[in-house]
Amino acid sequence: MQLSQVKAAVTGGVSGLGLAVVRHVLDNGGKAVMLDVNDEAGASASAETGAEYIRTDVTSEDGVVEALDRAEKAMGGINVAVNCAGIIGAGRVLGREAPMPLDFFAKTISVNLVGSFNVAKAAADRMQHNAEGAEGERGVIINTASVAAFEGQIGQAAYSASKGGLVGMTLPMARELARFGIRVMTIAPGIFWTPMVDGMPEHVQQSLSASIPFPSRLGRPEEFAKLAAHIIESAYLNGSTIRLDGAVRLTPK
Repeated sequence: MQLSQVKAAVTGGVSGLGLAVVRHVLDNGGKAVMLDVNDEAGASASAETGAEYIRTDVTSEDGVVEALDRAEKAMGGINVAVNCAGIIGAGRVLGREAPMPLDFFAKTISVNLVGSFNVAKAAADRMQHNAEGAEGERGVIINTASVAAFEGQIGQAAYSASKGGLVGMTLPMARELARFGIRVMTIAPGIFWTPMVDGMPEHVQQSLSASIPFPSRLGRPEEFAKLAAHIIESAYLNGSTIRLDGAVRLTPK
């Protein structure tokens, strides 16, 4: 699929990795809609890019269906879904005052894993009716995991579980949706330059950069967007997770 043919629904699309994907798609002649819950950032991103912002809670089944209905109408269809919405969910299993509350763990799983599945299955339901493209392709779903899915640090039990679930979901979903001509891929980013990192002290930023073997810097959102674009354009990429991390391997702490 060429980027000029893309009609993408991007969750977490008003900032960070999601916004980078939106910009890249638009810059290459495609269409994109931003699904997020940050109204202020959504208004700003919409004014900058011209893409429509639709307030969307990815954990709401009905809400996602309604959002994709609007996105489909705005773009004249949906053939790409990129899941970038997520929360950090940092916390120790045994905290200083008490064990991690179960609802905290459940919320992290709900947003990062269940939310991504919710969007993926609703998008696939639409994609199956698309006209066939080259080699019978009808759509592409890209999920965002993390290197924490493989080397979670202390305090990342909930986050790593949610991202590990995305990695585990990729192949079976790709196998099931293959008969509809829908591909499923996952990107596992390392330490990227996001709004959260931007607010950290400079010495912390430098320490993070030094931990990455090569190149010794934080990942750029544009690099994530370029990989997402490569996945969209390369029909033989399917059912796999790609690490995008500068060879970093997270240490226990």
